Amino acid sequence: MTRSGFAAMIGRPNAGKSTLMNQIIGQKIAITSYKPQTTRTKIRSIYTEERGQIVFLDTPGLHRPKNRLGNYMQKASVSSLNEVDVVLLLTAPRPSLSDEDKEVLDLIRTVKSPVILVINKIDTVPEKDVAETISMYAETGLFAEIVPVSALNGKGVDELLDCLFKMLPEGPYFYDEDQVTTETQRDIAGELIREKALLLLQEEVPHGIAVTVDQMRFRKSASGEDICDINASIICEKESHKSIVIGRQGKMLGRIGKAARLEIEDMLEMKVNLKLYVKVRKDWKDSEIFMKQYGYDAGRL
Repeated sequence: MTRSGFAAMIGRPNAGKSTLMNQIIGQKIAITSYKPQTTRTKIRSIYTEERGQIVFLDTPGLHRPKNRLGNYMQKASVSSLNEVDVVLLLTAPRPSLSDEDKEVLDLIRTVKSPVILVINKIDTVPEKDVAETISMYAETGLFAEIVPVSALNGKGVDELLDCLFKMLPEGPYFYDEDQVTTETQRDIAGELIREKALLLLQEEVPHGIAVTVDQMRFRKSASGEDICDINASIICEKESHKSIVIGRQGKMLGRIGKAARLEIEDMLEMKVNLKLYVKVRKDWKDSEIFMKQYGYDAGRL
């Protein structure tokens, strides 16, 4: 009998949730960045093997909201805890608990599902620091298991999967064995563009942008080659941000477009013609209308 169920990944921004999910699935589903709050929506990924199927929800990082978008992201994280069989709380090794860490633990106390503490980024600190972090969190008595991992190089991931399958109920697969995400190609293409913008733009710009894929069309060239034409818009909050996104003589926009195009071509396994446009929508992160238009619909959570 196979086991199947849902697992939510939560944690403070930049804990490495998207990197861990991509490591488990074996390909890029969620975008990653060194900048916090990269993930803005719940991304559903599917891991299947002979033991069963785990459906992962990668949620936005838990943080104190500063605008309507922040409220949306927080709601997306918290709502997932009531939908799953297991919760994974990701954290990095740390010598003590901050006020934000304690707020996350208070949230965990309200969760009825078993919670696995995943101590990520163990490749970045000495082993004694990892051991001290395990001891500190174990004293809370909140966790069914504590598993140290490196999402970047995969260390500890097999042990984490062992723990997960032990906690999931028996049951059939929810999705086909070869399906790895519920995200559409259009969704992933838009997120890849946003990832490259996050990586390349200056600090004051990234979290004031959104990306919409306005057109995605597949066709055959005259020689019979498969081609995908994509028109997408990068949305900014300010005119000054628009000029930064475009860059001098359009060079920054060109760098974003080239980097995104190469990854989209890898995903689609075909040639991609990508055209990027930059638009200004003042204070869109506080506009319910614009948020829905750009894919952040709190009513769907």
